[in-house]
Amino acid sequence: MSTEVAVIVGAGPGLSASFARLLAREGFRLALIARDTGKLEGLAAELATRTQVVALAADASDPAQIEAAFARAETDLGPPDLVLFNVSRRLRGPIEDLDPQAVMAAYQAGAFAGFLTAQAASRRMLPRGAGTLLFTGATASVKAMPQSAPFAMAKFALRGLAQGLARELGPRGIHVAHAIIDGGIAAPSRPTDGPPDRWLDPDAIAASYLALHRQHRSAWSAEIDLRPWVETF
Repeated sequence: MSTEVAVIVGAGPGLSASFARLLAREGFRLALIARDTGKLEGLAAELATRTQVVALAADASDPAQIEAAFARAETDLGPPDLVLFNVSRRLRGPIEDLDPQAVMAAYQAGAFAGFLTAQAASRRMLPRGAGTLLFTGATASVKAMPQSAPFAMAKFALRGLAQGLARELGPRGIHVAHAIIDGGIAAPSRPTDGPPDRWLDPDAIAASYLALHRQHRSAWSAEIDLRPWVETF
C-alpha cells in the first residue's frame, strides 16, 4: 500500500473518479480540485472510507486560486507525489459564429490552467527531485476536427506544454507524461449498441495512468496513446 499524495485537478465523474478510486484503493491520500466542490460530495464521502481526502474549490485558470488549492492540499496531506491535470472545456461551432470571449475562456481552462497546475506541482516536487505530472489529452491533441477549433487549440497547446516539461523536468527527477485519449470514454449517456468495448473504460485508463506513475525512470514514457480496439487510426 502506498502512502503517497495525489492531486487531481478537474475532478469529477468519469475518468477522474475512476482514477481517484484506484488511488484510494492503493492507499494514496487525495486532494480533489474542481470549480464546484458540490459535485464531489458523494465521491469524497466514498473515498473517505478508504483514505484521507480533501475536496478543494478552485478555478484552475486563476493563478491565485490554483496556488491556494495546492498550498491547502500540501498543508492537509503533504507535498504531492502525483498530479493529474484533467481539465477541458469543449466549445463547438462554425468559426464565423464563435464568441471570442468564450474561445478564450475555453483556451484558458484547457491549456493555461495546465501551465498553472504544472507550475504549482513542480514547485513542490522539485525540492525532493521526484514526482509524476500527468496530462489528459484527446484525439484533438493531434488531429483537429471541423467546428471544434477551440478544443483543438487548447489540446495542441497542452501537448506542447507536456513535451516541453518532460524535457525540462525529467532530468530533475520529475516524470511528465501526456495521454492521448483517442476515442470516447464510456459513460451512462453513451449508446449501448455496437461491438463490446467500443468506448474506453475509465477504469482501464486509470490503470494506465497509475502504471505511468510507477514506471522506472530508466524507461519513462513521455506520451501514450489509448484507444479502443474498434477505433480507426
